[in-house]
Amino acid sequence: MTQCSYFTAGAPQLGSPEFTAQHDGNIYHFANARNLEIFNSSPDKYAPKYDGYCAFGASRGYKAEIDPNAWHIVGNRLYLNYSRSVQTRWKKDIPGNISKADAHWKNLSATN
Repeated sequence: MTQCSYFTAGAPQLGSPEFTAQHDGNIYHFANARNLEIFNSSPDKYAPKYDGYCAFGASRGYKAEIDPNAWHIVGNRLYLNYSRSVQTRWKKDIPGNISKADAHWKNLSATN
């Protein structure tokens, strides 16, 4: 999925290997050259928090895959969730869950 499309189109879009960037050890594919350019201008802004793992899972101390349709932008940062039902739980305390995830992320990011 292309991360910039969450910001520019308000929805995920399928990315293409033709428009690829690397950032912090992750590879991102974009839907078009413009989204790639936007990402490259400020990758820390557009890259999803927690390397694209589920924000709710990170708040609980584990890594979980995501559903690209379960997303939310908070303070100009992209947060992804495992599913829409998990996202509903995450939204009940977004600030608290972000704080918990940030605290766990240092240790989680060091694991595969």
